[in-house]
Amino acid sequence: MQTQHSEYRKGLLYGVICYLTWGMFPLYWKMLEHVSSVEILCHRIIWSCVFMAMFFWTMRKMKLSDHIKKTKQYMLLLFTGLLMTLNWGLYIWAINHHYIVESSLGYYINPLFSILFASLFLKEKLNRSQKIAILFALVGVLYFTIDYGRFPIISLVLATSFAIYGLMKKKMALDATAALTVETMWIMPLAFAYVTFLCVTGSSALNSFNLGTTLLLLGAGVVTALPLLWFGKAAERIPLSTLGFLQYFSPTLQLLLGVLLYNESFTKSHIVCFACIWVGLLIYSVDILRTIKKTKTSKK
Repeated sequence: MQTQHSEYRKGLLYGVICYLTWGMFPLYWKMLEHVSSVEILCHRIIWSCVFMAMFFWTMRKMKLSDHIKKTKQYMLLLFTGLLMTLNWGLYIWAINHHYIVESSLGYYINPLFSILFASLFLKEKLNRSQKIAILFALVGVLYFTIDYGRFPIISLVLATSFAIYGLMKKKMALDATAALTVETMWIMPLAFAYVTFLCVTGSSALNSFNLGTTLLLLGAGVVTALPLLWFGKAAERIPLSTLGFLQYFSPTLQLLLGVLLYNESFTKSHIVCFACIWVGLLIYSVDILRTIKKTKTSKK
């Protein structure tokens, strides 16, 4: 029991560090605003793959086949790799095209999507509080769509893609390092081919020989891979619903950066939408705390 509790605490710590790091990402990608989003994405994939491969073989000194033994698992990692690429690419584009607030909305919605998917696919039962929390989120999105006059497609694609990614990681139950390494290896050849094409045609950011830009592009691998690695380790140790609950640390930081630092608009439609989702998260948070308290009481 003590070992299980220790693993839970480790998972909780990994989750918190992961989401706080993701919350600060706009600061990093904004420094690359002068580079095309697709090229940033490709460098992110390439150097994440290099970093993960080096980390895996240096720290573990084992073969991928020791952790991933079935062809089906490799194919599932291709699917999660594509989901990851979609999420990365859209997020970079949103940050550098002044949609930080809308992207933060997506990551506010995501915890509630994670709860919903946990119920549908992992048979984690939803109680009344969780159902009400999800309903508030749906009402908020519906209000925003009608009042603001635009469907928050960026928010919903980010939320859905990452919720499915978390679900798949939970169901596969693979070593986090090995899984992330394979995911990036699947996508890396295409990304490398595109960057090579840009360099040959003279349209790559690397052709400018700007040291700052080059270092930021190379560093994209480290700043990307570490939080994902922490996310994978958290997913191995704590329930998906709890992992979803932790996520709102990240969009809170993003929202503050978007409004206070980058002066993005925050209209009445945004206020009502965010308020609904915050209420939903508050209801779910109270429910989580009650569950933890009951669990502790029953153990005494």
